[in-house]
Parts: sequence; structure tokens; C-alpha cells
Amino acid sequence: MIPLHILHQAEPAKAGTHQTRWEHFTSMPHHPMFALGAVQAVLVMVWWLIDLGGRYGGWYTPAVWSISSPWAHLYLMIYSLFPPYMFGFLMTTYPKWMDGVPVDRRHYLPAASLLAAAVMTGYAGLATGMQLMLPALALHLAGWGMGLYALLRVYIGASRPDTIHARITSGVLLTGWLLLLSYTAGVAGDHPLLVDLARSGGIWWFLYPVFFAVSHRLIPFFSNSVLPGYTIVRPDWALWIITAGGLIHGGLELAGLTQWTWAVDLPMAATSFWLTIAWRIRQSFHVRILAMLHLGFLWLGIALALYGLQSLALLTGHDLTLGRAPLHALMIGYFSSMLVAMSTRVTLGHSGRPLTADNRAWMIFIAIQLTALVRVLADLPGINRYAGHLYLCAALLWLLAFSGWLLKFTPIYWQQTKQDSY
Repeated sequence: MIPLHILHQAEPAKAGTHQTRWEHFTSMPHHPMFALGAVQAVLVMVWWLIDLGGRYGGWYTPAVWSISSPWAHLYLMIYSLFPPYMFGFLMTTYPKWMDGVPVDRRHYLPAASLLAAAVMTGYAGLATGMQLMLPALALHLAGWGMGLYALLRVYIGASRPDTIHARITSGVLLTGWLLLLSYTAGVAGDHPLLVDLARSGGIWWFLYPVFFAVSHRLIPFFSNSVLPGYTIVRPDWALWIITAGGLIHGGLELAGLTQWTWAVDLPMAATSFWLTIAWRIRQSFHVRILAMLHLGFLWLGIALALYGLQSLALLTGHDLTLGRAPLHALMIGYFSSMLVAMSTRVTLGHSGRPLTADNRAWMIFIAIQLTALVRVLADLPGINRYAGHLYLCAALLWLLAFSGWLLKFTPIYWQQTKQDSY
């Protein structure tokens, strides 16, 4: 078996050459994309804390933004935070999945630059008005389109373009671009239905299938690389049950039929818990960086079970109000945990560093788990009387975790070491 750190090690440059920090920073697609994602993960929570401080903390008069706080929050969390990580990860893995040509920097650098310009212009637009907010959304669409174009070039020219996970992620990224277009039209024309489409669709038709497809492909692969006697379990039926179930859930939610989502939520939850056991979560704790992936995936089953219970309660008329607890178990518990676990692994592996989570990396991940737990508790019956305080606590924990990740891992992208020196 080939050691995993070799599989992920950066390809050395020609002997006798030396790269500047900028050349090193731009030498791989995940460098600028992950750096942008890490900065955005901090900025989005600074913005949210400013908003929460006025609305729930009572520290000052609530801020007035160019669009409503809920509309801004869904844009920043769904469409502005996760895509840079997705593009950085998929631009790195697509060539490996399909024996394709690596993504050229003339494609990933413009994509990253446009997305970065969209982030900076977007915050200015939220603070000043639509004259900057709409150009920010246009820049975002352009950067997303450039990134998708780069991935499709790899897919079309690959030796093995029939990889099912690449087909799913490519199609879903196109869907995400269309949903962002819907959001842009909704904001420009003040059409709540278009924004609602972007909200539900962004969660269930964009983020959800991408994260599960990546989990389905890579958690068994990584586990097999480090756990002795491991048997890869990667059934296609699980991929289709959870992917199709997410599409149906999103459609029912948009149609206002949340009392029926249990019909897909509970089978998806059962499938997720089955995979958690089949993928041997207990043994994963022997290797922390692997345990991060397994713990992150565990949140998927928890989130789906909460969604199913809430849906059944609506159907049967029982007084069980979980609010946004299922949503944040999914968004923070699953999506954000997997984001931290995957980006940490790629960052270490492609710089030639050992694939181990030291105490600091482990504590960063634990902080994300606490963030999810606190935010879920904030909406549970009997505890939601303290919701405002718990919202602020969860936001601070998130900010602590991602600030720690930013400071620990992003310097790797421009500081060469003996392992990755040229």
C-alpha cells in the first residue's frame, strides 16, 4: 500500500530553482482558494457578531444593511464561504480522480481573484448600498463560472471521465451557480420567492450533495490508508438514497410541505448512521486527523434525525419545536466540520508535512464541534429562553476556531519548508 502522505505530497519543482512567496502561493489551486475561504470564514462571523451585537446583545443600535440580515446571512454562509474551499479541493482532486491534466494557474488564479474581489466588494455593498452589492454578486457569478469552467476542462479531457462523484459535483456546482443567479435576481428585484429558492436550494441541492459525494468517496479511502485490516465500504445505493433524498427534501421545503420531509429524512438518517458504523468511527480515533472526518460525518445523521423528528411532529400535531437546530446541525456540525477536516488534510498532505493533527489542530476542530452543539442547543425546547446569549456564544466559538485555523495553516501557502522547497 502506498503511504497516504506520498499520495498527497506536492510535486517537486525542477532542481536548482527557487520560488518566491508569490510563486509558491500561486503554485497550487488550493493555496489561494483555501486562503480566501479561511479569511472569509473569519470575516463572515465578524459581520454576524456585529449584527447580533445590536439585535440580541443590545450593545448598540442594530446595524442597517443594504439588504436584510437574513438575506445577507444566507448569501455569506451558503454561497460566499464554502465555494472557495470547494473549488480549491476539487481542482486538486479532479485530476487524481480521473487521471486528468492538472488545472492550469491561468484558470484557477482568475477564478480566485474574482471571488476575492466579490468578497471585498460584497461587504462594502452591505454597508453602503446596492450600487456595490449588485456588482459584488456579478463578480461572484463570474468567479464561480471561471472555476466551474476549469473543472469541466479536466472532466472533459480526463482518461476516466465516468467517475460518478465527479459527475455529481460538476452538476451540483452548475446548479449552485444557477441558484446564486436566482439570489442575485431576487435581491435586485426584491423578489422573496427567488431568495427562498436560493436558500433551500443552496442547502439541499448544492451544499448537501457536494459534501456527501466527497464524504462517500474519500472517508473510506482515507480510512483504508491508515486502519489495519480495513475493508472499503462505498455502496452506490447509499450515494443515490442520500443525494436523491436531499433533492426531494429541498423540493418539499420550497413547496411548504415540511410535514412530509420525514419520509426522506429518516431513511437518509438511517443510511448515514449505518455508514458511520460501517466506516468504523470507533477505530478512527487512533488517528486524530481521520477521526475529524468521521466525527464530522456523524453530524449528518444527527441533523437528518432532527429534521425527521420535527417533520413528524408537524404531521401528527405534537408540540415539538426544534427551530433551526436541525439546520445548524447540518450547516455547522456536518458541512463546517468536514470543511475543516478536509482542508486541514489537503494543506498538510500537499505541503509534504506529516498527516497528523497536533494538539492545536485538534482543539480547533473541537471548537467547531462546540460551536455546532451550542448553536443546536439554542433552539431546543427549554433552553431557547437563552437563545440570544447562545447565538453570541456560538458565533464567538466559530470565530475562535477559524481564526486559529487561519493563523496556523494559511502561512503554509507562502512559506516554503524543507519538505516542499525547490
